[in-house]
Amino acid sequence: MTAIRHNLVKDLFQPNDEHVLAMVHVSKLPKKKKNSFLCIAVSNEKPICVTIHQIKADKNVYKKKRNWLLNELKSVDVISDAESHEFDIQFDKMYKWFAFNPQERKNFIVAMWEQSFKHLPKQKPTFHNMPQDWTQETKLLIENEAEAAPGYMEPVEPEDYLALTEREEQDLEKLMMQCEFGISNAEAFMEMLAKDLSILDGENVHSVLASEQQVEQLMILIEAAIGEAERVEARLDAYDEVLCHIRDTMEKMEEKNLLIEVANRNNQKLLAELGQVISQLDLPHVHQTALVDADLTSPQGLQNAIAAGKALLAAMNAEIHPALVRLAAVQEQRKRFEKWKMKFSQTISRHLNNLFIHLGNDAGETLSFHATDLILPRHHSIHRELSVYTELMHWCKAMDRKAYVALAKVYTNSLSKLYERDIKQFFEEAKQQISGSREKKGKGSGSNQDITGKLKQQAQNFGPSKSPPPSGLLGVEREQWGVEVDVAERRRFDEVLERVLAELEPVCLAEQNFCVSFFQLDVLSPTTKNTQTTLDGLTGESRDELDATSPITIPQKKIEKQINEEVRRMMGDLFGCLEPELMNFIAYYEKIDSFCCMYVLVRLSQHVLSAEDTGSFLSKTFGLALVKVKRIFDNFMKSQLKSIEETKVNRKSKCGILPYVENFEDFARTAEDIFKNTDRRTDLDKSYLKLVSAMFEAIPRNAAEHQKTPQEVIKMENFHHLYALLSQLKIPVLDGLRKDAKIKYNDALKAYVTQYFGRPLIKLNVFFEGVLAKVAQGVKESEISYQLAYSKQELRKVIREYPAREVKKGLDNLYRKVEKHLCEQESLLQVVWRAMQEEFIQQYKAIEDLIQRCYPGSMISLEFSIQDILTFFSEIARSH
Repeated sequence: MTAIRHNLVKDLFQPNDEHVLAMVHVSKLPKKKKNSFLCIAVSNEKPICVTIHQIKADKNVYKKKRNWLLNELKSVDVISDAESHEFDIQFDKMYKWFAFNPQERKNFIVAMWEQSFKHLPKQKPTFHNMPQDWTQETKLLIENEAEAAPGYMEPVEPEDYLALTEREEQDLEKLMMQCEFGISNAEAFMEMLAKDLSILDGENVHSVLASEQQVEQLMILIEAAIGEAERVEARLDAYDEVLCHIRDTMEKMEEKNLLIEVANRNNQKLLAELGQVISQLDLPHVHQTALVDADLTSPQGLQNAIAAGKALLAAMNAEIHPALVRLAAVQEQRKRFEKWKMKFSQTISRHLNNLFIHLGNDAGETLSFHATDLILPRHHSIHRELSVYTELMHWCKAMDRKAYVALAKVYTNSLSKLYERDIKQFFEEAKQQISGSREKKGKGSGSNQDITGKLKQQAQNFGPSKSPPPSGLLGVEREQWGVEVDVAERRRFDEVLERVLAELEPVCLAEQNFCVSFFQLDVLSPTTKNTQTTLDGLTGESRDELDATSPITIPQKKIEKQINEEVRRMMGDLFGCLEPELMNFIAYYEKIDSFCCMYVLVRLSQHVLSAEDTGSFLSKTFGLALVKVKRIFDNFMKSQLKSIEETKVNRKSKCGILPYVENFEDFARTAEDIFKNTDRRTDLDKSYLKLVSAMFEAIPRNAAEHQKTPQEVIKMENFHHLYALLSQLKIPVLDGLRKDAKIKYNDALKAYVTQYFGRPLIKLNVFFEGVLAKVAQGVKESEISYQLAYSKQELRKVIREYPAREVKKGLDNLYRKVEKHLCEQESLLQVVWRAMQEEFIQQYKAIEDLIQRCYPGSMISLEFSIQDILTFFSEIARSH
């Protein structure tokens, strides 16, 4: 507190030449959050000014909020005992304070009392509940200070100062001129003045005694004046009573005028309100007639009915004050509205119900008109005929929800039969266009029947216990496939499928747009199109109907979702057969050709991704169909993968290229043609990786199962074929597996050459293996010839066993064996023969090198040269 006091005095009071007598840290009651300081400051200059300041701290910066002069203080309430924290101070209004320190509070209040005692002797403020010990100590202190001060005098009330008149100034100057010695001898001057004053007092006394009679006359006159003043005052009182009566009368008249004005204004407002209610609830007689006896068959009658319905809707939905609704006339008029509404709603329901049933039974525009073009009928004529009743349907939705729901149900039931007939004929025509030329009706045979007959015949050939394997499986040999499907028919299927999907879109979208417009499916409210919606039509005698018409705020996203669900629900009722027929169409051709699922997957994906309205019924239908087709595609790939894993080789004949390796070329080329530049490429790439990886695992397994053909030959031929195929296809995702195929092919080739070529100069190889063993034991290469078992004679003896003729004969037998192992399809004979040639040359060079190193200068060499080896291999290859 000392530091705060020092800062306050330094920053706020010293610059204003003031010093602080007392300070207290307080907060306002009842809120104790905002703290401040109350200070009593006294100016150092005269006249002395005592001020009470309120100081507030704002971010450690002290500012004077307000201040009061001491003479503005009216009262101080100490509240309770000396230990209390609360006290009240009244200036212009009452301020209630809470002191954080009771001692500071006591010092502050005592300082105010002292300053009030010193500077406000007559207008001292009132101090309530002031402890006596505080004031006694202060009084004694003030009295002691007064006695101790020299020349202390009781304060004298200052008299009013009056300036001298001109005559008094002249008399005073004349007196001073007569007594020139007054300046030099003040005592003589004072004595003279005292004598003159006594003389004047005596004369005044004589004058007063002499004027006694005049004083008595003056008193008589004064009493007469007082009496006259009383009579005037009595008359003024009488006038005042009259004026008061007049004032009261005028006030009463003014109140009556105000009441009349209020009544007039109320009458005008009532008249305007009643006029507005009457105008809102008034329905012209023309509209009444149109509602009761509506003619919906003629254009003029339809226009009159629409106008009358709008007028009735506006009248029944008029915004009327709830108090006015209870009026008997309003209730009666609403009852009339209700009768007209029910009559008009029955007329609309009966007419539209008959019209919907008639349009649903009418054949109209069928597929036979567009059979050659494969076009699905649009039924624009039905939409045009119904569009004139759009506003009446909107009226039904707003005014009679039950009738609206019933009409919507009749419409969907009637039109769904029409669309079901068209869609079934449409898909049948699509099947005929895919399978080839159409047969005339009545012959009972066609391409579809031919294909079905082939499937049945093939099933009979396989017997009742076995079913023919599906066509297109990689692990099944092509001879065992089912009905062969040519590329042209697949392309026709793709074209017709695209045509089918393209034809479905405008028909469904046209019907959806019509239903949205005709049945007002894009608006939840019967009368408005904003988020302030009503759940049912306005009016109704029951309280429930009135409650149902109250505005309800619904979030925009929820409204859009509800609208989309309502549209899709109606479209689902109209096109309930669309998805089953589409899936039957796809399943029919998927049985004939399993590759059809690829075409369907690509085409459906394109239509789903290119849809403008992703929430439409057709988009959802295509999306569901796409999910099912994706499952078919996945199952197709799983069956391919399973066929590879379950492939069994024919052990009685030469193996050659395995079925899944041979069939993968057609599979990949077909798939690439289908998925080229499409968004479903990633699905095909994933399948590629699984299938080729499965081939990598199946080739060694099938090679090990075959008994006649060496494993290395099977792996070499199949990996070579797979590598060549992947190099031709140039599929980026299979580039890593292509490199692996090349590595496995080279490994198999090397292993086959090593195993079947072996060492044609076996005795020489064994001889030099012993030489190398001796060298490893520490014998020098130049001293090998001194070893009895490895002498030059022994070397010549071994060399003589391999004449050129015998070497060529052995190579010829080896060529026949290799030719017997390899298949003609892959043409790897020359590659293998060349690899064996290189292996033989390497062995020849290794033997020659050891002869030169271990038997230098011996002039020993093989009976044939490298050129002879090349000649042998070339002649043998040409001879076969």
